Amino acid sequence: MPEIRPFAAIRYRVPDSELARVLAPPYDVIPPDYQRALYERDPRNVVRLVLNKTEGDAGYAEVAQTYQRWLADGVLAPDAEAGLYLLEQSFESEGRRLRRLGLLARFRAEDPGGSVLPHEQTRPAAREDRYRVLKATRANFSPIFLMFPDAAGRLARAADGITARAPLAAYTDDGGVEHRMWHITGRVVDEMQQVIGGERAYIADGHHRYATALRYRDEVGPEGAWTLGYFTPLDAPGLVVLPYHRVLSEAPPLEDARRALQGHFRVRDAEGAAGASREAARSSSPYAFGLAWPGGAALVAEALPEAQPLMPASAPPSLRALDAYLLHQVVLPDLLRVPASAVGYVHSLAEAQEAIGSGRSALAVVMRSTPVRHVVDVAEARESMPAKSTFFHPKLPSGLVIHPLLV
Repeated sequence: MPEIRPFAAIRYRVPDSELARVLAPPYDVIPPDYQRALYERDPRNVVRLVLNKTEGDAGYAEVAQTYQRWLADGVLAPDAEAGLYLLEQSFESEGRRLRRLGLLARFRAEDPGGSVLPHEQTRPAAREDRYRVLKATRANFSPIFLMFPDAAGRLARAADGITARAPLAAYTDDGGVEHRMWHITGRVVDEMQQVIGGERAYIADGHHRYATALRYRDEVGPEGAWTLGYFTPLDAPGLVVLPYHRVLSEAPPLEDARRALQGHFRVRDAEGAAGASREAARSSSPYAFGLAWPGGAALVAEALPEAQPLMPASAPPSLRALDAYLLHQVVLPDLLRVPASAVGYVHSLAEAQEAIGSGRSALAVVMRSTPVRHVVDVAEARESMPAKSTFFHPKLPSGLVIHPLLV
């Protein structure tokens, strides 16, 4: 049962019409071109804090100076009253208009295996970077994204009366996602604490930030464990997981790949990367993915029963259920003979198409979405998914609420 508390958020003191100018996505989904664009958009953009362009010690010193200057100048200021923050995100996904509700709160990070379960391994370089930013500012600019069971819809019911009011802040981001946020105080805080505090939570996004919170706790003591979380029901239709595609710098030609896969997969031609993605997504096979080469050639591969024995005998059931696990354990290394060093990752089908269309990549592997239930199964089994197995959408903005550390 995660322990959550209200807090007085530090927020941008700008009109709603300027929020899109000063906010940014999480650091790990900001490519270099977008980083430059955010820098140029507004000198107050939070990218200067979450993904500073200056490298090394000088960069972290610059982050600290910038944050303190914005506080001194009133660009950022704390709310007068502690509370929780209800965030509604409205967006389009596969032709449907969806809404995701979540609660931003201070919560206590704890060692994995208790009431908060991860599903992903972390990388040392990213952990160190997030730790250096945290130490420089003593603040969290991006929440850890957590899911919790709520089949009865208790969060949505508790939010009904709140969302009928005028929001504290509202804006639309670069991806067309509409955000509305409310400040919750008084009796409703207790109700929200009961809704979330009674359930185990699963980390969807922000594993490096969670690892950073634990490192900080170990350094300064128990009060250092308090960090910023976003809690959303895992049963709600607005919880969307998009696929993460693979782009390969080296790969076999189409006919060689077809021969390597036949016997273990039902292999058929597709109309380019888009057709391969569409056909793979429609597949009811336990494992399916698409392959797309420069020039428009593409295949769809759907696993036959003969593919099952290829999996490591020691693999736990939670990992054996994953397309990405089969791909990285069997298909790429053993069948296609592609080394791990040749594998890159992109967030969208458009990026995969651009990578092969430009000739930067020899092959794109287009994936299906990972169901939320598989994420929960892996977390419950205390296992870790292959890198880049999930892309939760929409992302949470950095800088909408800033959480000051207690120590």
